[in-house]
Amino acid sequence: MSADNSDVGERTLAEILDTSKKDVNAPLIKFETPKEPSSSSAPNAHIPSVTASAVLGESHNMPEGTPICSGHDFSTNGCENLSTDLLDSILLSMRNTGFQATNVALAIEQIQAMRDWRLSDAPHDPALEGDELKDKEVRANIRCRIFFSYTSNQISCGQREIIRYLVQNSMVDLIVTTAGGIEEDLIKCFEPTYMGDFKLPGRELRKKGINRIGNLLIPNKNYCKFEDWMAPLIEKMHDEQDKSDIEWAQKMASLKDTDDKPERFVWTPSKMIKRLGLEINDESSVLYWAAKNDIPIFCPALTDGSVGDMLYFHSYKRAGFVLDINEDIRRINDLAVNSHCTGQIIIGGGLVKHHTCNANLMRNGANYSVYINTGQEFDGSDSGASPDEAVSWGKIRLNASPVKVSAEASIVWPLIVSQTFAKDVEGWKERSKDCTCWL
Repeated sequence: MSADNSDVGERTLAEILDTSKKDVNAPLIKFETPKEPSSSSAPNAHIPSVTASAVLGESHNMPEGTPICSGHDFSTNGCENLSTDLLDSILLSMRNTGFQATNVALAIEQIQAMRDWRLSDAPHDPALEGDELKDKEVRANIRCRIFFSYTSNQISCGQREIIRYLVQNSMVDLIVTTAGGIEEDLIKCFEPTYMGDFKLPGRELRKKGINRIGNLLIPNKNYCKFEDWMAPLIEKMHDEQDKSDIEWAQKMASLKDTDDKPERFVWTPSKMIKRLGLEINDESSVLYWAAKNDIPIFCPALTDGSVGDMLYFHSYKRAGFVLDINEDIRRINDLAVNSHCTGQIIIGGGLVKHHTCNANLMRNGANYSVYINTGQEFDGSDSGASPDEAVSWGKIRLNASPVKVSAEASIVWPLIVSQTFAKDVEGWKERSKDCTCWL
């Protein structure tokens, strides 16, 4: 099958670089035809014509206004002027630095756009919106729902403090993470994680009861303390489940034909995680602040780690504890559907990336998206899949301008936060205090 771009119209470079627009078709740059012959094209008897044509060929003029590549100039804002504006200046200059520096700057713009969005930015659509959304003041108080997802290594390392800051200040609306993202947060409330080295030999560490995560070290005793805290809590939750089941069965037994069926309580990963956050009661914990600020944390693979180990041990002592993932998939998908606009910030790949994107598929895609990972798409994995692949599935909207930063998150995420969530915090709170994500 031959490629046919006859229906794709040519676009100028300026249009391609316009991040407010998105075209899923492969771009065709429309260059201006040079008005005057280049001096390089003049005949030269000393150079073979084929070489002159290959090496000294014509250049078309770049479209007017094309950004020029230029990095930060420390001579105007450098070591002699270590002001609070230095970091801002460096990050601002990244926009035209090129490579992943430019993508970091685009990610900053994308996150700021999702934080600033209000329904009043768009005209009322009578086909999709009711009369209650006609009022401009009402529309000005409806904001974007932000999905925030990260893999467990972000909690294992020092990114935990940055994530805790976001949750403490209610800057994200829901979280998706893995089992390690839950338990590592709780474990750090009992014992610290230590700095090590990537090259420490696993054989020797195993003999000493020390676990390595990259260049971080976690003694086995940390997990033992977590188990001592967690085991009786699982027992207590099991008691509450059984008591609720008995009450539900009694209501069902006396139910009349005209009565509504009573709701049955079951533990779900998000309910269990909220309970863990309330029980830990530690202000250094992400789970604590999520529970306090009513920010749901979804973890469909909660059993894939130390929590799963303890549930496994508990099942031999007492069978019958139920953890229902079906109720949670309904909950996260409904949060996506019941949103006038969504943004997704996804650090890492695998389960957290797909679970977040798939929830946004239920509303025909997220409006704003930022990926931060080191995955590559040559192997067809979802972890390495580009945002454009998500567009093909309907997980990101056709008119969106998603950004992927190919970088190790512990380097770039603090920089991105410094230019977005950490800016004008009190002003942002004031502007957002009466806002909702759905009406």
